[in-house]
Amino acid sequence: MDNALIRLNHSPAQTVITTHINADFDALASLLAAQKLYPEARVVFPGAQEKNLRNFFISTMVYLFNMADIHSIDLDQVRRLVLVDTRHIGRIGKLAALVGKPDVEVHIYDHHPASDNDIRGSVEVCEPTGANVTILIEAIRARGVAISPDEATIMCLGLYEDTGSFTYASTTDRDFLAAAFLLSKGANLNVVSDLIARELNPDQVALLNDMIQAAVRSNVNGVEVVMTSIALETYVPDFAFLVQKMAKMENLDVIFALALMESKVYIVARSRIDEVDVAAILSRMGGGGHPYAAAATVKGQTLTQTENQLLEILLDRIKARRLARHLMSSPAISVEPEISCERANHLLTRYNINALLVVEKTDDHAELRGYITRQVIEKALFHKLGAVSVRTYMNTEVASVGPDADLAEIQKKIIENKQRILPVMADGHIAGVITRTDLLNVLVGQGLPEAGTSTDPLRESFSPRRRNVTRFMHERLPPRLLDLLRTVGEVAATLGCGAYVVGGFVRDLFLYRGDEDIDIVIEGDGIAFAKKYARISGARIHTHDKFGTAVIIFPDGYKLDVASARMEYYKFPAALPVVEMSSIKLDLYRRDFTINTLAIQLNPDRFGLLIDFFNAQKDIKEKSIRVLHNLSFVEDPTRVFRAIRFEQRFGFAISRLTNGLIQNAVGMDFFRELSGRRMFNELQLILQEDNPAAAVARLNDFGLLKMVHPALSCDKQVAALLNAVRQVVAWHDLLFLDESYMKWAVYFLALIHRCARSQTQEICRRLELTPRQEALCVTGRAKALESLHWLVRHLPVDNSTLHHRLAGLRTELILFMMAATEHEKVKKAISLYFTNLRRVSISLRGEDLKRLGVSPGPIFREVFQAVFNAKLNGRVESYEDELAFARAHLHARECGLNA
Repeated sequence: MDNALIRLNHSPAQTVITTHINADFDALASLLAAQKLYPEARVVFPGAQEKNLRNFFISTMVYLFNMADIHSIDLDQVRRLVLVDTRHIGRIGKLAALVGKPDVEVHIYDHHPASDNDIRGSVEVCEPTGANVTILIEAIRARGVAISPDEATIMCLGLYEDTGSFTYASTTDRDFLAAAFLLSKGANLNVVSDLIARELNPDQVALLNDMIQAAVRSNVNGVEVVMTSIALETYVPDFAFLVQKMAKMENLDVIFALALMESKVYIVARSRIDEVDVAAILSRMGGGGHPYAAAATVKGQTLTQTENQLLEILLDRIKARRLARHLMSSPAISVEPEISCERANHLLTRYNINALLVVEKTDDHAELRGYITRQVIEKALFHKLGAVSVRTYMNTEVASVGPDADLAEIQKKIIENKQRILPVMADGHIAGVITRTDLLNVLVGQGLPEAGTSTDPLRESFSPRRRNVTRFMHERLPPRLLDLLRTVGEVAATLGCGAYVVGGFVRDLFLYRGDEDIDIVIEGDGIAFAKKYARISGARIHTHDKFGTAVIIFPDGYKLDVASARMEYYKFPAALPVVEMSSIKLDLYRRDFTINTLAIQLNPDRFGLLIDFFNAQKDIKEKSIRVLHNLSFVEDPTRVFRAIRFEQRFGFAISRLTNGLIQNAVGMDFFRELSGRRMFNELQLILQEDNPAAAVARLNDFGLLKMVHPALSCDKQVAALLNAVRQVVAWHDLLFLDESYMKWAVYFLALIHRCARSQTQEICRRLELTPRQEALCVTGRAKALESLHWLVRHLPVDNSTLHHRLAGLRTELILFMMAATEHEKVKKAISLYFTNLRRVSISLRGEDLKRLGVSPGPIFREVFQAVFNAKLNGRVESYEDELAFARAHLHARECGLNA
């Protein structure tokens, strides 16, 4: 490579160095390194979206770059194009016009894998390093080109970013050697660390939360893939950074994030498993990158079209995990040979399976004897042979496979032996089982409902209770909402669809509670309706094709949730629902409680018609929380939390049957399979209620706090602390401060108040709290309690000491401390800090000290702190007072030094 560089004849103003659109720090570092090799060249960004990078170097390192705007370049005068960190013609914007011109040399320095559409160059240095800048650093080192500490720092920044601080699997020994070279040239790792590990700002946190909430997990050929889609009005330059954050926070193996920004759809993908090569996948959409990190930009398509295209590519390109160890269910459900057919039938029903392995247990081993199917059991029961042992009718000729058996072997064993269930054996033990349904799911690429499921209770024919409530709606709703609902019905009618407003909005209408969150259900294609409605009303939409849902966002920010009428079924307790298209009746049947099943039709010919399939009006009148069917908590245990939340919010009572079903769900430990995040979401909603204390007490009564962690309880002391938090929160809210805080976190701190640090960490991890939330509950709480104990021992203290002790504590911790203390003097001191002292600042500046003859240095901080303390303690008030105090402090300090 160096010999090629030596032959270069640099021509002023005729060489352009560029990189890919949406350049990252590695691209920026490569631009600088290439400029060292081509000193007369002009550095040009190919696009207009490198905002974050431009802000970075324009404010700090602009002097290092021989930069030119792309619009100022006369392409006819360019004789050499130098490409760094890319060789894809679709990623260099306007400069692509130079490629293929006979009078333009192309020099390429790239570390991405080769693809069919790569640009060819007269000089090509394309090697598989972790960071692209490594290739150029090696050239700089070989040629003995001098670099400054600032230049070394920028190159180091790119090196650290593209290797994940040397943690990515793509990192090579050459990257480490390049870093060592840069450090020897004075690279500043403090600057690198500050830029690589930057904190999220509030807008980024909100966007990251939207991405997490929109995430959909799909099983593609046996591999879990997470896809999230968002729509934004403006371009966000840090989108890839947020995707990386999300992948790390959520511990995701594969993520594809799509963002509609300024009429283009940007895709950022990350993978940490060999089965998913995101570069190969996104190359089909005009993108590129590495197997573990790639990106693409799609023009001329909607977000929905892009999602569909990506899904098709995923199904085609993802290499399936098709070994027995990946397909099997474990542990295997088995019975002993002497168990009765009647008892075996109960087990088949309980676990909703169609076959049981039969094993004979010895002292230290379980020997496989055969299997028995549901069909055989049902025939035995029909002939009144329920008391006969399964040994009599089991199939003793059973084939098996090992954990590393491939799909072909599995398919052959199941089909040739006509087995409904295939044991997976490892070292003589049953490691798991594969069913015929498991095999079919892999072969057809989608889940199929299990055979033998119970009859749908909704097949019964019954008439709903109906009445027109148009006049009531006019009395209760503002004209704006009424007009909106009428328009919804009119648009749905033009599409031949039924439209209904459902759920909490209708419930609260009859409870005389204000609720402007509207849920619309469309009997038909909800997304098609949303698109037409948005087009007519001048709104924008965000769609979710998998669930047939959309959010219509009006120009003033108001949102309307739209869903296609759907039915959900659950493959196992605590699972997320599988969704199928349905009617309004089946859509309402999937809901949690009868009080949430009311619907009002909106079509013009039936506007205002209230539909009550499940006697919801009666339950609202009787103030009763009732489930729709007895397996409701089996399908979704989080409904237990919602039952308690609604009970306490509305002053209702959980019905006797529903109460028993909750106890059964707790007793059968259905919450064990519930993800921590889903459990935390429900607990968070409870803690955000006006009075969470009563709901937490109910959680304790049902034993649900123990489901989170054995250390959690709600006795009289905890209940008293929760009530104290409510008083403090009410005091805080009456201050009408223009700042946000997490109310739920104050109650959560009270709930875990008596838990040890190790127990608190276990609770946070069980609930899958974010690292920042965990830090608040563990280290933040410890610091708050330490400060609280200090105040009890040392009060009274002057204001400056009080400020120093409490400064840096989050609002949630301050409020928790006020609630937790029993000492009135401590509560008053904390109140003084929160309402007054924490807002104190001084007007004195460095220029003032310079005019007093003080040279910049540590003495500046000393004087500022002294003046700040004096202001806190009431010794100075105005700017003149501060200046006089600083002068006196300096005089006293000088006298002390002279003495």
